[in-house]
Amino acid sequence: MNGRKENLVKISVIVPAFNEEKLIAGTLRSVGRAMTAFREAGWDTELVVCDNNSTDHTASLAGVAGAKVVFEPINQIGRARNTGAAGASGDWFIFVDADSHPSPALFASVAAEIRTGRCLAGGSPVQLDGHYPIAPLLLRVWNVLSRLLKWAPGSFIFCQATAFREVGGFSRELYASEEVDLFRRLKRLARQRGQRIRILHRHPLVTSGRKLRLYTPWEHLRFLSKTVLLLGRPLRSREACVTWYDGRR
Repeated sequence: MNGRKENLVKISVIVPAFNEEKLIAGTLRSVGRAMTAFREAGWDTELVVCDNNSTDHTASLAGVAGAKVVFEPINQIGRARNTGAAGASGDWFIFVDADSHPSPALFASVAAEIRTGRCLAGGSPVQLDGHYPIAPLLLRVWNVLSRLLKWAPGSFIFCQATAFREVGGFSRELYASEEVDLFRRLKRLARQRGQRIRILHRHPLVTSGRKLRLYTPWEHLRFLSKTVLLLGRPLRSREACVTWYDGRR
């Protein structure tokens, strides 16, 4: 518990956001409702939104919602999460994407893991907010890999703040799959500390399936094929990671 009494634990929920004016208000309402699980435990909470160089009203909407807003000028999800963490003061960080909706039950499960004193970091399975023909199969594959390999989805990560800082946070070299890289390092640290990584399976995170609406199967397949054939090099290029950075919303 980082040397603090349980009733003095502070949780920082960090939301990176790039041009999310359509969804940010709904996400922050969901986060606010979910955070009651921590307040009921007598813990302190804070909500931090990192505006990742948005050109819309993302930052002002986050401020209206009561979030602390910090700014990251370089458009990269790992940097945005790192900047949000740098502006946070909690003992634990929870990273939630700006198109996602955590439930109070999910945050209660996180609180239960924190209370054990044995957990270093973790995540949850993912569930999309609508019906998409190929999505159930893809999600089943990801959710199984996530539990087996202890990889949390980027859309929902919880982590001891000291552990996050010790491993150096998210990579500044990667524009996608940065969560897998982070959890490889966190797993090594967990082994060194005699702690564990937990993928909480009872309450999936609901997240947007908009990428399946906004991009064709061919666009997704082309990116995946290039990434495999080029041994992951496209993950280091913002231009190559089109579905994350071209601004389509």
